[in-house]
This record gives sequence, C-alpha cells and structure tokens, in this order.
Amino acid sequence: MWVVSASGCRWLGAGGSLAVAVGGYAAGALPVVGGAPLWAPRATGTETAGAVLAALGLTLLVAAWWRYGVLLARGTAGGALGTLAAWAGPLLLAPPLHSADVYSYIAQGAMVLEGHDVYGAGPSVLGPGELGADAAASVGGNWTDTPAPYGPVFLLVAEAVVKLTGGAVVPAVLLLRLVAVGALALTVWAVRGFGRGDGALWLAVLNPLFLVHVVGGAHNDGLMIGLMLGGVLLAVRGRWVLGSALVGCAVMVKSPAAVALLFIAVVVARRSTPVKGLLLPPAVAGAVAAAASLLAGTGFGWLGTQSVAGAIHTPLSLTSDLGLALGTLAADDPAPVKGVVQQLGLLAAAAVIAALAWRAYRGRIDPVLGLGYGLVALVVLSPMVQPWYLLWGTAVVAAVAWRSRGGQVLAVVSAALVYETQPAGHTPWYGFAAAGAVLALGLLWLRRERRPAAAVPLPSGARDHRAAGAPE
Repeated sequence: MWVVSASGCRWLGAGGSLAVAVGGYAAGALPVVGGAPLWAPRATGTETAGAVLAALGLTLLVAAWWRYGVLLARGTAGGALGTLAAWAGPLLLAPPLHSADVYSYIAQGAMVLEGHDVYGAGPSVLGPGELGADAAASVGGNWTDTPAPYGPVFLLVAEAVVKLTGGAVVPAVLLLRLVAVGALALTVWAVRGFGRGDGALWLAVLNPLFLVHVVGGAHNDGLMIGLMLGGVLLAVRGRWVLGSALVGCAVMVKSPAAVALLFIAVVVARRSTPVKGLLLPPAVAGAVAAAASLLAGTGFGWLGTQSVAGAIHTPLSLTSDLGLALGTLAADDPAPVKGVVQQLGLLAAAAVIAALAWRAYRGRIDPVLGLGYGLVALVVLSPMVQPWYLLWGTAVVAAVAWRSRGGQVLAVVSAALVYETQPAGHTPWYGFAAAGAVLALGLLWLRRERRPAAAVPLPSGARDHRAAGAPE
C-alpha cells in the first residue's frame, strides 16, 4: 500500500503536522494579550475541537515517523531531509505549541533590555509600559517570579529578538522560532557529520518530540543541543579547541551541556595526555562563559540560578515524586526529605556519568555514546523533568547508535512523551494515560520485533571513534 511506503509516510506525517498546527490556532499556548486576530484565545467549543484535531494529527505524525524508521532500518527508504522539511514546515507559522515557555524567553530578553536583573527577579517585574509586558502576561504561573536559569548567550539572543520586534508578541515568537529552525539546521549538520545516515536524522530531528517542542514550542533546548553536538563533532574530528568553545556556548544557553566537556576531555586525553584532556577543554569553555557573561552585561548571576527549576515539582521527575512520597509519610513538612532525595538523585547521576566517562577513557564505550547515555541518566535522575529534556541525550545517541537497543528504547519513550502535554501546555491526567499506553505498546513491539541491522561507515576524521552499542 502506498500509505505505508516512504513517500506515503512523508505525506501522512505532513498531514499530521498540518493538523497539529491548525489545531494549535484554537488550542495552542495562545497569548493572553497581543495575539489578535489569529492568535486570540477561542471559545471553549472551538478550543476543544482544536485540541481533538491536534491530537489526531499528532497520532498520524507519530505513526508515520515510526513506519518511516522501520523502512530506513530495512534500507528501503531515504530522503530524510525532504521528509524533515515536509513535517516541520506546517509548524513554522503556528502559535506556540505544548508549552508557553517562549513567552518567558521574550520577557527575559525584555528584562535585559530594560535594565532589570534577570537573575534576581522574574518576568513579573516588567511594568505595563515596558517592552515585553504583553509576553510577561502570558508566562506560566510557575515562572512569573522565577529568575532566568539560562546563560548569557541565550539572553543575548532573546534581547536581540525583543530589540528587533519591539517586544510585540507574535513577531517575537516567530523570530524565536526562526532561531529554533537555525538550531534544527545545526543539529542536522552535526548528526550527519557522524556518518550514520538518514536513520540518525530519523531519531534525532524527525522525532515528533523534537518537532513539537523545538520547532512548535521554540524551546531553547534545540539551540543547546545543536551547539553541544556540533562541538562534540569538531572535537572528535580533532578540532577540540573550537569544539570546546562551541560547547561553552551551549552551556551558556543551558547548563546541562557541560556534561559534554567531560567526554571531550576523554577524547583529548586518549589522543594526547590525561592532564591536557582534563584541563584544557574546560579552560576553553570557561573562557567562553566568562566572555559571554561580560558581553551580555548580565554578570555571573547565572551561577546562582541553576537550581531554581528544582523548586517546581514536575510529575516526570522520579526523584521529586519519590521524595515527596517519602516526605509525606515521614514528616509533616515533606520538603526537607524531598530535597535530600533530589540531591541523592543528582549524586547518582554524577556517578553514572563519571562511570561512563571512565569506560570511554578505557576504550570500552564510544565517548559520544557515553555522553548520550550520561545525559539520559541526568534527565531521569533530575529534580525537574520536562518531556523535551529527553532530547538532550536522544540526539547524541542518535548520532552514533540510532539502531542500538538503547536507541530503540529512546524512540519508544519519545513517542510516549509527546502525548504528555496538551497543545496549550497543560499536563492533564489523560495525557499521562495516553503516554503510558503508547509506552507499553512500544515496549511490547520492541520485545516482539527487533529492527534489522546493517554496517554503517564511521565518520571521517574520527580516529578514536567507535560506535559501541550500535549493531554493525
């Protein structure tokens, strides 16, 4: 049947993406003010119809993506870049989807421009006459008074967006989405550089979780991933100074990218000396961080705001859920117990990352694959987890081992998590139910049918690069 062919998957997914975008005009994360006429809030009935249309479209997109991955693994499909354009295109002009975080970005950029301390206050400090005030009115309740957890590189980007658009909500959102598309292009370049072909792109960027949250939601995680993965690719190719600088820029978007420096250190240490590996890549990245902090004029306040997100409880955080449960049972105030469990989770994540780095140094696992698994461990054990955080490690694993068992499991989890949030950014109980059902079905499918494997060439210039964990 044509519909299950590669061409059929391309257009089925494009239709699904279009339905997600059209549904978003009624049920997306629409601005409270400043979005008229197209992005104005809708009546309840229209919003419900839009949500249903978006859910159906999302299901078509997930189904087309999964089938396309099977065809890629069998060697009967290609043209991933054309498919990516067909699936991402409909989302470009849609309102923010599945999250209102983009309004925080605009408000924080306006705070920098207006002279507010973005690391000392939240978007609520913006007055009615100031730039970004309309965006601040649409910021989610948890973030209204929360200082920015982002680094100065991203704040420079946000400030430039506000300056170019005058803080008008719709143009600012669309310009930030253009930044997300640039991040998508950077990620595509980096993933293709590792030489794993269209299949790697399938898991990394054709992934509905990436399309919905990086393109549709304009999350800055896409920029972090693109810079980080590009830096790692350069380091693997022997250009570790430029690679470390690029990762330093990624850290100055979101701090979890710092994990990549450890594995760049492993690459350098294996080719030179352990001292050079341990000292020089962090030194280069540190110089970039210092320069960015001074250039942005925001100072080094980002060092003190990296834990603010942990104060917000997200149900996907296993350590927060466990800590809250234990704290409720053990004391009247669960907060202290919850805090201890969260810290233990971070220590466990650090131990896993250190063990993976040691294995990579000993040649038992590919350093890039170790980085991918380390980032996944960090997400699983973090005090705050959002669905799109899984993309940090998934994109890295995809670049070198998309056909490994780990890559397949990440694909299943990605397909499940895309259902967790609704187009408006809410997380209702039925979102978790849908995600659980997809997860169970996907794991059952993996148990019954493993995708075929074939040899894939190593990327050029990767002298110590081995795709450990990828079936050859």
